[in-house]
Amino acid sequence: MLSEFLNIIIKSIKLDKSLYNENKNYSEASIYFAIVIILLTAIIGIVPGSAMLDFFSSSFNVNDLRGPSLRSVIITSLVVWIFKTVYLYFVGVILFPSKTTKSTFRKVLITVGYAHAPMVFNVLILDYRLLYLMFIPYIWYNVTLIVGINEILKYKNYYKSALVVTAPIMVLLILTFMQLSNFRTGTIS
Repeated sequence: MLSEFLNIIIKSIKLDKSLYNENKNYSEASIYFAIVIILLTAIIGIVPGSAMLDFFSSSFNVNDLRGPSLRSVIITSLVVWIFKTVYLYFVGVILFPSKTTKSTFRKVLITVGYAHAPMVFNVLILDYRLLYLMFIPYIWYNVTLIVGINEILKYKNYYKSALVVTAPIMVLLILTFMQLSNFRTGTIS
């Protein structure tokens, strides 16, 4: 059981397409493997979070900064996992399916869970001077998710799955830059 779990993590990190094509990776135990990966990466995410709090407290001379509780980190990660899955299922399976798409919500849920495996590398960010390295596991996670969505939704190329996965990120970036430009010009609404 542990070797199967570690195999899933290694295949996900290696961007191995066969992870998403093998039925044994979507068996009854697979939902538990996905939950463990989500919880593990959420708990590991506390490490760079505390490094960021150290940076803010040392740079801005603020001493009362505390991180979120373990309970809120776990609940938030599970809620975000569900929301991301609902979005990917709705957009990928209902709005823009391929002719051969026959994926279930459960399969998308497990795929999103498996895609979180590269986030375990956030454990290496122990100091605030390494915070910029947080982008590497995040980009890796998105690439893993693109590969997984492409395989389970049977898209012919990666363009469609990349668009489906990165659309919310792009919208968020555009809105952020629009807010920043409004802030600079003084036209905040």
